[in-house]
Amino acid sequence: MASVVAHVVAQGESALPRGQEPYPPSGQGWYAVGILALTTTFAMLDQGILGLLIQQIIVDFGLTDTQASLLLGPAFVLFYVVLGVPLSVLIDRWRRTWIISVGIFVWSAATAACGLASNFVQLFIARFVVGAGEAVNGPAAYSIVADYFPRDKLPRAVATLQIGSVAGSGLSLLLGGAMIWMVANIGNPVLPLVGQLQPWQVVFLGVGLPGILVSLLLLTVKEPPRRMIRSQVSQVPVIGAVKYMWAKFPIFGPMFIGLTLGSLDAGGRAWGAAFFERTYGWPPSTYGMVSGVVSIVAMLLGLYLGAKWVDWFQARGKMDGAYRVILYTRFFAIPFAILMPMMPTPELAVAFNAVAMLTLGMTGPMLNAVMLIITPNQVRGQVMALYLFIFTVIGQGLSPVITGATTDYIFTSPDDLRWSIMLLHIIFLPAALVVTWLGLKPFRQEVDRLNAEDAAEAASA
Repeated sequence: MASVVAHVVAQGESALPRGQEPYPPSGQGWYAVGILALTTTFAMLDQGILGLLIQQIIVDFGLTDTQASLLLGPAFVLFYVVLGVPLSVLIDRWRRTWIISVGIFVWSAATAACGLASNFVQLFIARFVVGAGEAVNGPAAYSIVADYFPRDKLPRAVATLQIGSVAGSGLSLLLGGAMIWMVANIGNPVLPLVGQLQPWQVVFLGVGLPGILVSLLLLTVKEPPRRMIRSQVSQVPVIGAVKYMWAKFPIFGPMFIGLTLGSLDAGGRAWGAAFFERTYGWPPSTYGMVSGVVSIVAMLLGLYLGAKWVDWFQARGKMDGAYRVILYTRFFAIPFAILMPMMPTPELAVAFNAVAMLTLGMTGPMLNAVMLIITPNQVRGQVMALYLFIFTVIGQGLSPVITGATTDYIFTSPDDLRWSIMLLHIIFLPAALVVTWLGLKPFRQEVDRLNAEDAAEAASA
């Protein structure tokens, strides 16, 4: 095998079957992960900034909580519903680095456009275009990383990629809060043809425009050879991916259903700034800066501990370590999530939320890693798009509406937002854990089967 590879390198072209080429140099792979983490930072920054600013927008536009939830959720995810999954077919066919580069340009320009909106409809349309740009980012980035690293190295690579999600989520709070404070102290700027800007408009412009430059960095990332190609996978767009998952429902079913249930609970994060203002009187600037620092520190620690925990399992022959980390951390986090809205002080609420951020940092990368580990290349982008479709459409689109509507129609008072958050935690988090647990054994068996196939192919090459 080594002599064959050496001959291939010497000739400058691959004589190996497609999908069995040597992995690219590790330095090249980690460079790609670093650039993709940076793009993910801007994706999460542009995506999450609205939650910090929503209370100010409610006041300026005179919105109800239900109307505001349409901006927090459906406005962003509407594109996913219409074209997000169909576009994922391109990820499995075209040059993925170019696809991400175009996406970054679109969503960054749209985020800046949010800062120029003067009414609800204009802001809704701009958020719609942000979702259009970001629809391809996650599936394409994960597909690239999966072709740079072997199966046992994927959990660590995906955890490193997730640094972008952590940084973006935290910076949307930290930078947003700092910018609100700065504008409040120096006065609202005036732009030609636009007029005087509100603090929340300045924040949108400030976080959106730099992303346009980041889009050029993707052109420096080399497209890796596609790997884990299986002849038995249908090539029919989307339908082929669905058929493959249905054939392996004992593995994919618990992961998808568990993600759906867990995503229904995610609305509390979008309402975080409003919750702290209504419950404890914290202004968005204070909440943003405090929660931004806490979330960055807690989630970065979670990424490190989660990857180390998986390595510990694998060193002991347990190749289902990534799945185990998902289950164990979710179990630990549930009581803290339920009790957080009931804390008597904002400091205690932040502390309980830090536990949630720590465990999310451990769980989030592993959810993506387990999907990449078992999914063939021909449908990998589509499967990841379907997986992220649920997280985005339900977690970011539907769940904020559920939280807002629960406050409006069940508890009836905006001050009862804390009860809405707690009720949804009680309903959905335990159910998501139980369903996800059902997939552990089938996942373990599938990983063993794939490793055996790879060993047989290597021996026969």
